[in-house]
Amino acid sequence: MPIQDLKEQIGRLPEQPGVYLWGNRAGETVYVGKARSLRDRVRSYLGAWGMSPRHDALLDEIASLEVIVTDSVMEALALENNLIKQRAPKYNILLRDDKNYPYLRLTTSEAFPRLLVARSVDEKDGDFYAGPFLPAKLGRRTMVLSHRLFGLRSCNEVITGRRGRPCLEYDIKRCIAPCVAELCTEERYGEAVSNTKLLLEGRTEELADTLRDRMQSAAEAERFEEAAQLRDALRTVQTLAERQQKLATPQSSDRDVFGLKLGPSGGVVQVFAMRGGRVVERVELAIEAGAVAGGDADVLGAVLGQFYERRVPPPEIDLPADVDDAEAMGQWLSERAGRKVRLLVPQRGDRRALVELATRNAELSYRTRHNEIIAAHFEALETLRAVLALKAMPRRVECFDISTIQGAETVASMVVCEDGRMKKSDYRKFRIRQLPEKGSDDFAAMREVVQRRYRAVLGPAGRFRT
Repeated sequence: MPIQDLKEQIGRLPEQPGVYLWGNRAGETVYVGKARSLRDRVRSYLGAWGMSPRHDALLDEIASLEVIVTDSVMEALALENNLIKQRAPKYNILLRDDKNYPYLRLTTSEAFPRLLVARSVDEKDGDFYAGPFLPAKLGRRTMVLSHRLFGLRSCNEVITGRRGRPCLEYDIKRCIAPCVAELCTEERYGEAVSNTKLLLEGRTEELADTLRDRMQSAAEAERFEEAAQLRDALRTVQTLAERQQKLATPQSSDRDVFGLKLGPSGGVVQVFAMRGGRVVERVELAIEAGAVAGGDADVLGAVLGQFYERRVPPPEIDLPADVDDAEAMGQWLSERAGRKVRLLVPQRGDRRALVELATRNAELSYRTRHNEIIAAHFEALETLRAVLALKAMPRRVECFDISTIQGAETVASMVVCEDGRMKKSDYRKFRIRQLPEKGSDDFAAMREVVQRRYRAVLGPAGRFRT
């Protein structure tokens, strides 16, 4: 194998933290990994043949090695995430949404922000993003609601406050008209933006308190029309809070709960975002079938790195299993959040029940994506490969059986399983020709039928015929 040609280079690697990059003959990076000790981690690949078909496919492509030494495992983790994002190696776990679910973009980079539908997140524009929204219509409903409740503008007009009169959106109470300074000041519009942000973040209780205080202030100042509008908005927000997902826990902490399902067709990650003890968002991510992963720990480590690359981590993250270098991962997440972030693997109680619920959702989604029957077939073949210590998954299995009718008629039958499914069109029945003089000999009959079968398969040249 080509990786054996790198044995001498691997032996000279330092025992320091860092990142290693496997390349192929074309000079492309096919896998990026991090290590606490570069020499030990990279050396483990020399004996990795046969661990799984994904590992074997990677080992067959490896032709070059590049390493980058870092001062700590946490630095290696951050560098690994950046390199995966830049180079998109084919064997790394690359998360993707099954569909292009929309985000809502609050253009806080503008003086008078708007709320727009976005199909991706641009980290450099300085705007606030919420989502993705599943299903997609939920995002548009939320945008319409924010216009009706808070009156954010939906136009592309440059706002100066000097417009002579507001447009129709103001008349139908879908905009508070920041284009006319006499109707809406910049401070009032800023309050509408702040309330919209609370709604997008799922902080309905805090939003209700804010609206209630503003309503009372408006009523005391005898601004009764404004107070009535705030009253209607408050009622709508309270109704939303009551209709929110009833999946809640006594604890009011903010946390994300992860569920994971891996299989031969790839994997699915389910994330429940809990805010104020209530699930306010569900995110589903898919893992490609060709991704190399040693198990749940490797997958979860990659998922955390990519998922929080563009999100602010909550104070607590509940996982179904431990991750490699959990301490370094926790430090990296804490730096991104600007506060302490805890990684937990709950064993009992409400937290464990939520992790199990997220896992069940991931399993259901996996079966839905890949067809439950087909997935079960491939899982059976993967189990057979592991039990028999095969280098690759068996695509075709032929089974023989000998039957004797009253000790006189001896026949053999062959059944065929291909890609996990019984293939009845290839079933065969053989009449045994070399019968013993007395009684029956199942071993001799089996020898005969196997020889006849595979002599025909190999053909005259002694090679398998295709």
